[in-house]
Amino acid sequence: MALDFKKRLLYALIGLYLIAMVICLLNDFYYIFLLPAVLGVLYCAFYHLEYLLLFAVAATPLSLNLEEQEIAGVGLYLPTEPLLAGSMLLMFFKMLSNKSIDKRIFHHPIAYLLYIYLAWIALTCITSAYPIVSIKFLITRLWFISTMFFLMTHMFQSPKRIWQFVLCYMFSLTAVIVYTVVRHSEYGFDKESAHWVMEPLFKDHTSYGAVLAMFTPMLLALLSWRNMNLLLRVILSIAAIILIVGLVLSFTRAAWLSVVGAGGILVIMLLKVQLRTLLLSTALAGGMLVLAWDDIQVSLKGNKQESSDKLDEHVSSISNVSSDASNLERLNRWNCAMEMFYERPIVGWGPGTYQFVYAPFQRSGDRTIISTNQGDGGNAHSEYLGPLCEQGVPGLLLFVALLYMVSDLAFRLFYTLKTYHNKLMVAGAYLGLMTYFIHGTLNNYLDTDKASVPFWGFIAILVSLDLYHRQGEMPSPTTQPQAR
Repeated sequence: MALDFKKRLLYALIGLYLIAMVICLLNDFYYIFLLPAVLGVLYCAFYHLEYLLLFAVAATPLSLNLEEQEIAGVGLYLPTEPLLAGSMLLMFFKMLSNKSIDKRIFHHPIAYLLYIYLAWIALTCITSAYPIVSIKFLITRLWFISTMFFLMTHMFQSPKRIWQFVLCYMFSLTAVIVYTVVRHSEYGFDKESAHWVMEPLFKDHTSYGAVLAMFTPMLLALLSWRNMNLLLRVILSIAAIILIVGLVLSFTRAAWLSVVGAGGILVIMLLKVQLRTLLLSTALAGGMLVLAWDDIQVSLKGNKQESSDKLDEHVSSISNVSSDASNLERLNRWNCAMEMFYERPIVGWGPGTYQFVYAPFQRSGDRTIISTNQGDGGNAHSEYLGPLCEQGVPGLLLFVALLYMVSDLAFRLFYTLKTYHNKLMVAGAYLGLMTYFIHGTLNNYLDTDKASVPFWGFIAILVSLDLYHRQGEMPSPTTQPQAR
């Protein structure tokens, strides 16, 4: 009887929707076609939030920025950011109604660091030169962290959700690479067209290369899985080939360097070198670099190799700071960031404000043919100098503390976990993160969904392995997980 009532109700609702659709079409109101999608999103939000989050992850590589498409004057990524914002509000609602996520996540050391990090951003919004810009920065950072870190860590209690997260993003990213390579082929795979053929899905080749670099270690880790379904292994192998081809053809020198750097860290981990030894060695190398800086500058100025279509010449141009416009403009942005820092060393100029403030800090001798005063040429081009000039010394220290705590957790897990597959997942997530931390010395993209979703998601994988998966073997997606 109840089943008959539900059927009649369903038919009645379908009939009402068809009538409403006809009326709306007659009045040129086409938004009625969005109603089923909206209802589906609302249903998933309240009853299957994990599916909504996975859909947001899969949609991220394909999302579009409204501002860049000149659809609106708001830098909002559709459909990713509205979905994440709604998920964040739902999470807060559940917390208030005492239906929160696992409390252990809130008490993890990385979670405590994120509270301080967000609190400092909120404080610097008050002292910001452009408070509205900074508040928007804070809100976007809130929905990325609350969903991709806190909710994802909770969701990753189930090992299959980790696989789903990685595969959802990776397969959409593979589609973007195919689209980009096909467009690139129309221009003979030359370097100049490599800068924009990924548009409108990625804003430029550097952000595109950074994301490809992040997924390279993870995909190679998954391919090292034992007892994997043959079909899945073939699919992952094809995806790996596409990813590597895309990375090479991105002509993103920083991305190439970051993958090499991650490979070096993997060797260190396999040799069981302790993190403190690595940090001391890095500090020593940094000190020697500072002492020899004058000689290094003379050597660098002798490099006249411009960026080129030839890969070997393009790699050689990385150290050209005498004539390469891209490198010189990056130095210009860094010098501006330092001058801004000197003027406001404690609280900075406000989160997200660099592009609106830096122009007067440009020295005439630093300007290049691609310099601009319009605030439309990007940001500080550094994930370290950006927080330093926008949020002061505490902003930089908090980001460096995040790097240290993530590294400490990854090294500890890699050396203490007993199972092969769990170690693989640690290596894939951590080395993917390290490609971004290395790349972050030259560029910064955490204000975009493309980089933020995998960045915070990979950290969530490490925390979930620490909280939930210290015992037992991480299963492949074609293997039923053992009952816990």
